[in-house]
Amino acid sequence: MIRLMAALLAVTTLGACAGEPYEPLPVSAYQWQQRQERIERQQAERLQRCEAMDKQSERYARECPRTGGAQ
Repeated sequence: MIRLMAALLAVTTLGACAGEPYEPLPVSAYQWQQRQERIERQQAERLQRCEAMDKQSERYARECPRTGGAQ
Protein backbone atom coordinates (compact mmCIF):
# COMPACT_ATOMS: atom_id res chain seq x y z
CA MET A 1 0.00 0.00 0.00
CA ILE A 2 2.82 2.38 0.86
CA ARG A 3 4.53 1.61 -2.47
CA LEU A 4 1.32 2.36 -4.34
CA MET A 5 0.97 5.69 -2.56
CA ALA A 6 4.63 6.53 -3.28
CA ALA A 7 4.15 5.66 -6.95
CA LEU A 8 1.02 7.84 -7.17
CA LEU A 9 2.85 10.71 -5.52
CA ALA A 10 5.78 10.37 -7.93
CA VAL A 11 3.50 10.28 -10.97
CA THR A 12 1.53 13.30 -9.77
CA THR A 13 4.69 15.25 -9.05
CA LEU A 14 6.26 14.47 -12.40
CA GLY A 15 3.00 15.19 -14.20
CA ALA A 16 2.94 18.68 -12.75
CA CYS A 17 6.40 19.31 -14.22
CA ALA A 18 5.22 18.64 -17.75
CA GLY A 19 5.04 21.79 -19.84
CA GLU A 20 2.31 22.98 -22.11
CA PRO A 21 0.88 20.40 -24.47
CA TYR A 22 2.53 20.12 -27.86
CA GLU A 23 0.92 22.28 -30.52
CA PRO A 24 1.94 21.31 -34.04
CA LEU A 25 2.69 24.09 -36.50
CA PRO A 26 -0.04 24.84 -39.02
CA VAL A 27 0.33 23.27 -42.45
CA SER A 28 -2.13 25.28 -44.55
CA ALA A 29 -2.52 28.99 -45.18
CA TYR A 30 -5.92 28.89 -43.45
CA GLN A 31 -4.39 27.33 -40.33
CA TRP A 32 -1.62 29.96 -40.28
CA GLN A 33 -4.23 32.70 -40.57
CA GLN A 34 -6.28 31.21 -37.72
CA ARG A 35 -3.14 30.91 -35.57
CA GLN A 36 -2.13 34.51 -36.25
CA GLU A 37 -5.64 35.79 -35.47
CA ARG A 38 -5.65 33.82 -32.20
CA ILE A 39 -2.26 35.29 -31.22
CA GLU A 40 -3.45 38.82 -32.02
CA ARG A 41 -6.66 38.28 -30.05
CA GLN A 42 -4.74 36.98 -27.03
CA GLN A 43 -2.35 39.95 -27.22
CA ALA A 44 -5.28 42.40 -27.34
CA GLU A 45 -6.91 40.68 -24.34
CA ARG A 46 -3.62 40.86 -22.40
CA LEU A 47 -3.23 44.56 -23.17
CA GLN A 48 -6.83 45.19 -22.10
CA ARG A 49 -6.21 43.41 -18.79
CA CYS A 50 -3.02 45.43 -18.27
CA GLU A 51 -4.89 48.69 -18.78
CA ALA A 52 -7.38 47.71 -16.08
CA MET A 53 -4.78 46.58 -13.54
CA ASP A 54 -3.30 48.62 -10.72
CA LYS A 55 0.07 49.80 -12.07
CA GLN A 56 1.73 49.30 -8.67
CA SER A 57 0.68 45.67 -8.24
CA GLU A 58 2.97 42.66 -8.42
CA ARG A 59 0.74 41.09 -11.03
CA TYR A 60 1.11 44.13 -13.30
CA ALA A 61 4.89 43.94 -13.04
CA ARG A 62 4.83 40.23 -13.84
CA GLU A 63 2.25 40.15 -16.65
CA CYS A 64 2.62 43.54 -18.33
CA PRO A 65 6.17 44.09 -19.52
CA ARG A 66 6.92 47.64 -20.58
CA THR A 67 7.74 48.24 -24.23
CA GLY A 68 11.25 49.44 -24.92
CA GLY A 69 12.53 48.56 -21.45
CA ALA A 70 14.08 45.62 -19.70
CA GLN A 71 11.63 42.79 -19.39
